[in-house]
Amino acid sequence: MNLTTSVILIATALSTVLVFVSFWLPLITPDQEKVSPYECGFDPLGSARLPFSMRFFLVAILFLLFDLEIALLLPLPWGDQLPNPTTTFLWAALLLVLLTLGLIYEWAQGGLEWAE
Repeated sequence: MNLTTSVILIATALSTVLVFVSFWLPLITPDQEKVSPYECGFDPLGSARLPFSMRFFLVAILFLLFDLEIALLLPLPWGDQLPNPTTTFLWAALLLVLLTLGLIYEWAQGGLEWAE
């Protein structure tokens, strides 16, 4: 048996075992808390016209921004394979400096304070 067949066989067997364990292992004891809907800390059964917390929105947007930063910097290790890797690293450093300055600005303005 060659290496590729062995890896595929082991991955398939491990995946199958994990799927079966995940179906049979958890204890299924539904109670009022588990079956109730959860919507990010908001009361799902109340009015939908309640004012939205701008602080929560700002923190969520900042999380998405820095999550996008990680996605943009993900191909960076392959940048040294290019004919001119310094350009790639310069753009990555510029992106990091810009995001760091934005984070410092948000911190100085008090946008990251959750409670007043």
